[in-house]
Amino acid sequence: MACAGSLDADCPEMRKIFAVLCLGVASCTTGLSGAAECAGADPWPGWNRFQGEMITPDGRVIDRSDSRRITTSEGQSYAMFFALVDNDPVLFRRLLRWTELHLASSDLTARLPAWLWGRTKSGEWGVLDTNSASDADLWIAYSLLEAGRLWDEHSYTVLGTLLLQRIAKEEVATLPGFGPVLLPGKIGFVHEASWRLNPSYMPPQLMAAIRRSQPAEPWISLHENTNRFLIASSPNGLAPDWTSWTGRQFEPLSKSERKGSYDAIRVYLWVGMLNTETPGATALKQHFRSIQSYFGPDAAVPESLDIYEGSASGTGPAGFAASLLPLFNGYGVAQALRDRLASSRKETLGYFSQALILFGEGWDEGRFWFEADGSLVPKWKVCP
Repeated sequence: MACAGSLDADCPEMRKIFAVLCLGVASCTTGLSGAAECAGADPWPGWNRFQGEMITPDGRVIDRSDSRRITTSEGQSYAMFFALVDNDPVLFRRLLRWTELHLASSDLTARLPAWLWGRTKSGEWGVLDTNSASDADLWIAYSLLEAGRLWDEHSYTVLGTLLLQRIAKEEVATLPGFGPVLLPGKIGFVHEASWRLNPSYMPPQLMAAIRRSQPAEPWISLHENTNRFLIASSPNGLAPDWTSWTGRQFEPLSKSERKGSYDAIRVYLWVGMLNTETPGATALKQHFRSIQSYFGPDAAVPESLDIYEGSASGTGPAGFAASLLPLFNGYGVAQALRDRLASSRKETLGYFSQALILFGEGWDEGRFWFEADGSLVPKWKVCP
C-alpha cells in the first residue's frame, strides 16, 4: 500500500477500504476529515439553513446584504455544487433552470450567464450587469460534469461540455511570457499592457477535473499553469484579491491589488481541499500556510492583509475560519478554527460567509472530498 499506516481520506487505498466497509452499514467511521460517519440520511444543518434563508422555491439564491436583493452567478454555482453534494437532483435542476432562464436568456450553450441580477432602479427585476464571472461559470460547468457522472445524467455532461467550450472561447487569454489563464470575465480585464486577474477564480481541483474531461487545449495548458499562477501571484505565501500580469511578472498596479481579503480567502480554501496526492499539492499547501503567522488570539483570521507589507487589519467573519480549516487539517490550530465556527452558530451570517462555511466545514466533516484528478466524491456515493 502506497500510504500504508495512513488513516487519511486522501489515501486512495484507505478510501477503497472505507468504501467497502461502509457498504450496507448504517453507521461506521470512515476515517474522513473530522472523523465523519457513514450515514445515508445524515442531516446537514448548515445547508438546511442556507436553503431556508437564501434559496427561493423556484431556485434563486438571494444575497440579502444588498438592498437590491441580488443574485449572482457565483451564488447559483455554489448552490448547485452543494445540491450535488447533498444528493438532491430536484433542487439541482431547479437551480440550473433558474440560472439558465434568468442569467443566460434560457440558453447556457449560446451565452455565458450574467454575473448579477436583481431589482433595477425602476423597481423591475432583471440583469443588472451582463458581464460574466468566470469562476461561477467554471463551478457551473464542473458541477454539471460531475452531476452527469454521479447521477448518470447524460444531458448534464453535454451541457457542461458545451459551457466549457464557451468559457474557452470567451474567458481565456494567453499571457505573453506565461501562457493561458482564465480571465475573471469576458469583458474589461485585458488592457493595453496588462491583464487583471483573480487567483481565486482558478481552483486547482476544478482545473484538474476539467482537463481530465477535456484533454485538449486550452484546458491542458490552463491546468499546467494553475499551480505556478497561484504561487507566483502570492508573494510571502499570501494570496491577493486581484493581481496584474505586466508581461514579465505578477504585480500590483493599484492599492486594491495589494490586498488579500474576501476574494483571496478562497485561494486558501481551494488549496486546503486539494487531495494530497494531487501533483504540486504539498508545495501549494506549504506555501499558503504562511497565513498562520497573521492569526490573532484564538485563531482569529484577519479580514484584510497587505500581502506585500504583511500588515493585517480587522477580524474576518466565521466563513474565513471555515475557509482555513482544510488547509490546517491535522494541525493544532484546526480545533481553534472549529471553536470559532461553533461560537458563530447563533450569529446572523450573510450569503458569502454561509457559503464558505458549507465548503470548509462540509469538507472537514467529510461530507465530500476530491480525488487527485479533481473528481468529486460526495459521502452519499461512498456510504449509501
